[in-house]
Amino acid sequence: MVDYDYKAGKKRVKEILDNKLEVIEKDKVPSDEELTFNNGYYSWVTGVFIDIRDSSSLFSDEDKEKVSKIIRSFTSEIIEILRDDDNLREIGIRGDCVYAIYTTPYKSDIYEMANKSFYINTYMKMLNKLLSDKKFPTVSVGIGIATAQELVVKAGRKDVGINSKVWIGDAVTKASNFSALGSKNGLSAIVFSSCSYNNFIDELISKSGEKAKDWFTKHSTTEYGTYYDANIIIIGFNDWIDNGMNE
Repeated sequence: MVDYDYKAGKKRVKEILDNKLEVIEKDKVPSDEELTFNNGYYSWVTGVFIDIRDSSSLFSDEDKEKVSKIIRSFTSEIIEILRDDDNLREIGIRGDCVYAIYTTPYKSDIYEMANKSFYINTYMKMLNKLLSDKKFPTVSVGIGIATAQELVVKAGRKDVGINSKVWIGDAVTKASNFSALGSKNGLSAIVFSSCSYNNFIDELISKSGEKAKDWFTKHSTTEYGTYYDANIIIIGFNDWIDNGMNE
């Protein structure tokens, strides 16, 4: 039976509403230790979301051991690609989606997010080859990347250890939305917001030449604004897959 002290609840809510919240504009989102219930940071953020297509069919498979192995294989290495970064501020799994959120104050940081998406896209080819060898179903994903200035605040219940960061702005929302578009209705697997694209494309061109612009298709809709899709892979990684993945 619920035993909620609503009178104490009213006092807590009034304290939150009456308390002065300091919003700090800073290029970089600070570490968790600097984020408190009395401040918030407005900084440049990039979200990366990887969403399985048609996961309901996969999850409804009666062979639960097989499904578990597929999901663990999917999440394990994507988390490995995403986690090794000093700019990482949050990483997790939401149902059939792996996500990570980074502070990205410089264009070079946003390029690194794009580079992670290229590695994930190539990894999915490796995973599907290994799944096919086991006669398991293959997996298709959408990879969404978006960059924006975002407000991050700590939310939850003070003093009881139940709290989390809340990201308020376009980056996380758009990255999640774009991951739902990838590998669907003719779009390629990776979908970038225009802000992400505009901030990494020059560095990609400097590394790969002018032809890099041809790897992207521009789209504009009333619902999602301007975005770009691509199917970019890491050549050395891809060649190793094609050559049999020998150790």
